[in-house]
Amino acid sequence: MTIQLEVCIDNIESLHNAISGGATRIELCSSLALGGLTPSYGFMKIAAEQSNIPVYAMIRPRQGDFLYSQEDLNIMLEDITSAKQAGLDGVVFGVLTAQGDIDIAMAQQLMNAAKGMGCTFHRAIDQCRDYKSAVEAIATLGCERILTSGLASTAPQGIDVISEMVALANGRFSIMAGAGVTAENAAKIIHSTGINEIHLSGKTTRPSEMKLMAESAKMGADHIDDFSIPITSTQAIQAVKNIINSL
Repeated sequence: MTIQLEVCIDNIESLHNAISGGATRIELCSSLALGGLTPSYGFMKIAAEQSNIPVYAMIRPRQGDFLYSQEDLNIMLEDITSAKQAGLDGVVFGVLTAQGDIDIAMAQQLMNAAKGMGCTFHRAIDQCRDYKSAVEAIATLGCERILTSGLASTAPQGIDVISEMVALANGRFSIMAGAGVTAENAAKIIHSTGINEIHLSGKTTRPSEMKLMAESAKMGADHIDDFSIPITSTQAIQAVKNIINSL
Protein backbone atom coordinates (compact mmCIF):
# COMPACT_ATOMS: atom_id res chain seq x y z
CA MET A 1 0.00 0.00 0.00
CA THR A 2 1.29 3.46 -0.92
CA ILE A 3 1.23 5.98 1.92
CA GLN A 4 0.88 9.60 0.84
CA LEU A 5 3.05 12.07 2.78
CA GLU A 6 1.57 15.56 2.84
CA VAL A 7 3.67 18.39 4.28
CA CYS A 8 2.20 21.75 5.28
CA ILE A 9 4.48 24.74 4.67
CA ASP A 10 4.28 28.53 4.83
CA ASN A 11 7.37 29.71 2.93
CA ILE A 12 9.14 28.88 -0.31
CA GLU A 13 12.28 27.58 1.42
CA SER A 14 10.13 24.96 3.12
CA LEU A 15 8.66 23.91 -0.23
CA HIS A 16 12.09 22.82 -1.43
CA ASN A 17 12.91 21.19 1.93
CA ALA A 18 9.67 19.21 1.96
CA ILE A 19 10.15 17.94 -1.58
CA SER A 20 13.76 17.02 -0.86
CA GLY A 21 12.59 15.07 2.20
CA GLY A 22 10.17 12.97 0.18
CA ALA A 23 6.80 14.73 0.42
CA THR A 24 4.23 13.53 -2.09
CA ARG A 25 1.86 16.49 -1.68
CA ILE A 26 2.10 20.03 -0.28
CA GLU A 27 -0.45 21.96 1.75
CA LEU A 28 0.41 25.60 1.07
CA CYS A 29 -0.35 28.04 3.88
CA SER A 30 0.58 31.30 5.45
CA SER A 31 0.99 31.63 9.22
CA LEU A 32 1.38 28.02 10.31
CA ALA A 33 1.82 29.35 13.85
CA LEU A 34 -1.89 30.28 13.68
CA GLY A 35 -2.88 26.87 12.35
CA GLY A 36 -2.47 27.86 8.70
CA LEU A 37 -4.15 30.69 6.75
CA THR A 38 -4.62 31.34 3.03
CA PRO A 39 -1.30 31.90 1.22
CA SER A 40 -0.74 34.90 -1.04
CA TYR A 41 -1.36 34.68 -4.77
CA GLY A 42 2.35 35.21 -5.41
CA PHE A 43 3.24 32.29 -3.14
CA MET A 44 0.66 30.08 -4.84
CA LYS A 45 1.89 30.94 -8.32
CA ILE A 46 5.59 30.43 -7.58
CA ALA A 47 4.89 27.18 -5.70
CA ALA A 48 2.88 25.87 -8.64
CA GLU A 49 5.72 26.73 -11.00
CA GLN A 50 8.46 25.19 -8.86
CA SER A 51 6.81 22.09 -7.38
CA ASN A 52 6.96 18.71 -9.08
CA ILE A 53 4.31 17.29 -6.72
CA PRO A 54 0.67 18.36 -6.19
CA VAL A 55 0.13 21.58 -4.22
CA TYR A 56 -3.12 22.34 -2.37
CA ALA A 57 -3.82 25.81 -0.94
CA MET A 58 -5.30 26.34 2.49
CA ILE A 59 -8.45 28.45 2.17
CA ARG A 60 -8.87 30.03 5.58
CA PRO A 61 -9.32 33.81 5.68
CA ARG A 62 -8.61 34.39 9.37
CA GLN A 63 -7.47 32.70 12.54
CA GLY A 64 -9.96 31.42 15.08
CA ASP A 65 -13.08 29.31 14.63
CA PHE A 66 -14.64 27.95 11.43
CA LEU A 67 -17.94 29.84 11.66
CA TYR A 68 -17.76 32.23 8.73
CA SER A 69 -19.75 35.28 7.68
CA GLN A 70 -20.93 36.02 4.16
CA GLU A 71 -17.97 38.37 3.75
CA ASP A 72 -15.61 35.59 4.87
CA LEU A 73 -17.22 33.27 2.33
CA ASN A 74 -16.81 35.84 -0.44
CA ILE A 75 -13.10 36.08 0.38
CA MET A 76 -12.76 32.29 0.34
CA LEU A 77 -14.47 32.06 -3.04
CA GLU A 78 -12.10 34.67 -4.47
CA ASP A 79 -9.12 32.84 -2.96
CA ILE A 80 -10.18 29.58 -4.59
CA THR A 81 -10.35 31.41 -7.91
CA SER A 82 -6.83 32.70 -7.25
CA ALA A 83 -5.57 29.20 -6.44
CA LYS A 84 -7.06 27.92 -9.68
CA GLN A 85 -5.54 30.78 -11.67
CA ALA A 86 -2.16 30.18 -10.02
CA GLY A 87 -2.18 26.62 -11.32
CA LEU A 88 -2.53 24.77 -8.04
CA ASP A 89 -3.92 21.25 -7.89
CA GLY A 90 -6.39 21.63 -5.07
CA VAL A 91 -7.70 23.49 -2.04
CA VAL A 92 -8.20 22.76 1.64
CA PHE A 93 -11.11 24.18 3.63
CA GLY A 94 -13.52 23.56 6.49
CA VAL A 95 -16.73 25.33 7.51
CA LEU A 96 -19.05 24.78 10.48
CA THR A 97 -22.39 26.04 11.71
CA ALA A 98 -22.75 27.69 15.11
CA GLN A 99 -24.08 24.35 16.40
CA GLY A 100 -20.92 22.53 15.34
CA ASP A 101 -22.25 20.77 12.26
CA ILE A 102 -20.75 20.88 8.78
CA ASP A 103 -22.12 23.96 6.98
CA ILE A 104 -23.23 22.08 3.88
CA ALA A 105 -24.63 25.12 2.06
CA MET A 106 -21.40 27.08 2.43
CA ALA A 107 -19.20 24.06 1.75
CA GLN A 108 -21.12 23.33 -1.45
CA GLN A 109 -20.43 26.84 -2.71
CA LEU A 110 -16.73 26.32 -2.05
CA MET A 111 -16.83 22.96 -3.82
CA ASN A 112 -18.54 24.53 -6.81
CA ALA A 113 -15.88 27.24 -7.00
CA ALA A 114 -13.17 24.56 -6.85
CA LYS A 115 -14.65 22.43 -9.64
CA GLY A 116 -11.82 20.69 -11.47
CA MET A 117 -9.52 20.85 -8.43
CA GLY A 118 -8.95 18.38 -5.61
CA CYS A 119 -10.58 19.23 -2.27
CA THR A 120 -9.61 18.35 1.30
CA PHE A 121 -11.90 19.04 4.28
CA HIS A 122 -9.54 20.04 7.05
CA ARG A 123 -9.43 19.77 10.84
CA ALA A 124 -12.57 21.83 11.30
CA ILE A 125 -14.08 18.36 11.68
CA ASP A 126 -12.15 18.06 14.94
CA GLN A 127 -14.34 20.83 16.40
CA CYS A 128 -17.64 19.38 15.19
CA ARG A 129 -20.57 18.24 17.34
CA ASP A 130 -20.81 14.69 16.00
CA TYR A 131 -17.97 13.36 13.88
CA LYS A 132 -20.00 10.45 12.55
CA SER A 133 -22.66 12.69 11.03
CA ALA A 134 -19.89 15.07 9.92
CA VAL A 135 -18.17 12.31 7.97
CA GLU A 136 -21.44 11.50 6.21
CA ALA A 137 -22.08 15.17 5.46
CA ILE A 138 -18.63 15.56 3.93
CA ALA A 139 -19.25 12.41 1.88
CA THR A 140 -22.12 14.20 0.12
CA LEU A 141 -19.79 17.03 -0.93
CA GLY A 142 -17.38 14.87 -2.90
CA CYS A 143 -14.20 15.82 -1.07
CA GLU A 144 -11.18 13.59 -1.74
CA ARG A 145 -10.19 13.37 1.90
CA ILE A 146 -10.64 14.55 5.46
CA LEU A 147 -7.68 15.77 7.50
CA THR A 148 -8.18 14.96 11.17
CA SER A 149 -6.49 14.42 14.48
CA GLY A 150 -9.41 12.31 15.65
CA LEU A 151 -10.96 15.20 17.64
CA ALA A 152 -7.88 15.28 19.87
CA SER A 153 -5.02 17.76 20.14
CA THR A 154 -2.74 15.34 18.27
CA ALA A 155 -3.24 12.37 15.98
CA PRO A 156 -1.59 9.91 18.39
CA GLN A 157 -4.16 10.90 21.02
CA GLY A 158 -7.01 10.52 18.53
CA ILE A 159 -6.10 7.11 17.10
CA ASP A 160 -9.35 5.41 18.11
CA VAL A 161 -11.55 8.05 16.47
CA ILE A 162 -9.35 8.17 13.36
CA SER A 163 -9.81 4.40 13.06
CA GLU A 164 -13.58 4.81 13.28
CA MET A 165 -13.48 7.54 10.62
CA VAL A 166 -11.57 5.19 8.29
CA ALA A 167 -14.30 2.60 8.78
CA LEU A 168 -17.04 5.18 8.20
CA ALA A 169 -15.36 6.44 5.03
CA ASN A 170 -15.37 2.84 3.79
CA GLY A 171 -13.19 3.62 0.79
CA ARG A 172 -15.41 6.45 -0.50
CA PHE A 173 -12.66 8.97 0.27
CA SER A 174 -9.45 9.07 2.27
CA ILE A 175 -8.90 9.86 5.93
CA MET A 176 -5.58 11.65 6.51
CA ALA A 177 -4.07 11.80 10.01
CA GLY A 178 -2.36 15.02 11.03
CA ALA A 179 -1.19 17.01 14.08
CA GLY A 180 1.78 15.88 16.13
CA VAL A 181 2.94 13.31 13.58
CA THR A 182 6.64 12.41 13.83
CA ALA A 183 8.98 9.61 12.83
CA GLU A 184 8.52 8.20 16.35
CA ASN A 185 4.76 7.71 16.06
CA ALA A 186 4.01 7.52 12.30
CA ALA A 187 4.17 3.72 12.10
CA LYS A 188 1.85 3.27 15.07
CA ILE A 189 -0.68 5.73 13.63
CA ILE A 190 -0.65 3.98 10.25
CA HIS A 191 -0.87 0.45 11.66
CA SER A 192 -3.51 1.30 14.27
CA THR A 193 -5.86 3.24 12.01
CA GLY A 194 -5.49 1.82 8.50
CA ILE A 195 -4.94 5.27 6.98
CA ASN A 196 -2.99 5.67 3.76
CA GLU A 197 -2.23 9.39 4.09
CA ILE A 198 -0.32 11.26 6.76
CA HIS A 199 0.20 14.99 7.30
CA LEU A 200 2.86 16.96 9.15
CA SER A 201 4.93 20.14 9.03
CA GLY A 202 8.31 18.87 10.24
CA LYS A 203 8.94 22.28 11.76
CA THR A 204 12.30 23.54 12.80
CA THR A 205 14.03 26.93 12.72
CA ARG A 206 17.18 28.39 11.27
CA PRO A 207 19.00 31.53 12.38
CA SER A 208 18.64 34.72 10.39
CA GLU A 209 21.48 35.62 8.04
CA MET A 210 21.15 39.30 8.96
CA LYS A 211 24.42 40.93 10.02
CA LEU A 212 22.58 43.66 11.91
CA MET A 213 19.98 42.38 14.35
CA ALA A 214 17.99 45.37 15.58
CA GLU A 215 16.10 43.56 18.31
CA SER A 216 14.64 46.75 19.80
CA ALA A 217 12.03 46.94 17.00
CA LYS A 218 9.77 43.90 17.23
CA MET A 219 7.72 42.99 14.15
CA GLY A 220 5.23 40.77 15.96
CA ALA A 221 4.31 39.57 19.46
CA ASP A 222 6.97 39.86 22.14
CA HIS A 223 7.50 36.10 22.30
CA ILE A 224 8.35 35.88 18.58
CA ASP A 225 12.02 35.98 17.64
CA ASP A 226 12.31 37.95 14.40
CA PHE A 227 15.73 36.44 13.80
CA SER A 228 14.72 32.79 14.06
CA ILE A 229 13.18 31.64 10.77
CA PRO A 230 10.61 28.80 10.99
CA ILE A 231 11.13 26.26 8.19
CA THR A 232 10.35 22.66 7.35
CA SER A 233 13.15 20.27 8.25
CA THR A 234 14.22 18.09 5.34
CA GLN A 235 15.59 15.61 7.88
CA ALA A 236 12.28 15.38 9.77
CA ILE A 237 10.36 14.71 6.57
CA GLN A 238 12.95 12.20 5.38
CA ALA A 239 12.74 10.37 8.72
CA VAL A 240 8.97 9.94 8.33
CA LYS A 241 9.45 8.95 4.68
CA ASN A 242 11.89 6.26 5.76
CA ILE A 243 9.33 4.89 8.19
CA ILE A 244 6.69 4.81 5.46
CA ASN A 245 9.05 3.06 3.05
CA SER A 246 9.81 0.42 5.64
CA LEU A 247 6.18 -0.57 6.15
